[in-house]
Amino acid sequence: MKKLKQILSNKNTVTFIAAILIILVLYFFYNWRINQATSPVRIPYAVQTIAPRTKITKEMIGYVEIPQSAIKGNVLTNENTQILGMYTNINSTIPSGSLFYDQMIVRREELPDSFLEDDDLKAKGMVAYNFSVDIKSTYGNSMYPGNYVDVYFKGVGEDGLLMVGKLVENVRILAVKDSAGRHVFETTTEDRTPSQIIFAVTNEIHLLLRKVEYIKNAEIILVPTNASLQLEEDEITINVTSETIKDYINNQSITLDDDATVEDNNDVVVD
Repeated sequence: MKKLKQILSNKNTVTFIAAILIILVLYFFYNWRINQATSPVRIPYAVQTIAPRTKITKEMIGYVEIPQSAIKGNVLTNENTQILGMYTNINSTIPSGSLFYDQMIVRREELPDSFLEDDDLKAKGMVAYNFSVDIKSTYGNSMYPGNYVDVYFKGVGEDGLLMVGKLVENVRILAVKDSAGRHVFETTTEDRTPSQIIFAVTNEIHLLLRKVEYIKNAEIILVPTNASLQLEEDEITINVTSETIKDYINNQSITLDDDATVEDNNDVVVD
């Protein structure tokens, strides 16, 4: 112990030992970095050309081993969590043999207008309906995708009196777009003015709302509802709430049979 103290008290000896330790640390760290950079990593790649808006399946993916140092950019390395079930972006074609990059891959709901291909909506017999709006009719641009609204009807009855009432309740908004067709809420870097609201309705209600567009002095008004705050999503149902207004709208039009000819269609909708 005394001898060890004597050795450690010698500055030259301590300096020499410290230098050896530093060299050893640098040596092992350098080798670790070299091994890390040159060790092959298993990376997924496309075994076929994948077109935009395509769901990526297992059959489209192969694997290749490449050195870690050769991986550049935002390469996706995990098939299960980053690639499978995802979609190629609208402006991205992945060539055969290419690696998968972050900017090429999006979730289905991130695709513009993915709601038009929503299998859940189709299964429920729902279709998209577009409605022209402005800042005032959207309550200061406060209607968002996923919100629910009630649809009110305003028109003039056969007796000349004003008719106002709720026509449809619990309509879910699918998208809010500006006049250029861009999603209003997809960016926070610029202000976009709402021009169209697209929502999901049944085929029957879709036809009913289309008829209103051609009735003189008639319009529909969207009113926000708190249905989504009171009920679970699967408990919310879209309903026609006024048979009186529904009958009035249908009385202003005629319904064509599927086998009707162009000659039969003189006036599909009348005032």
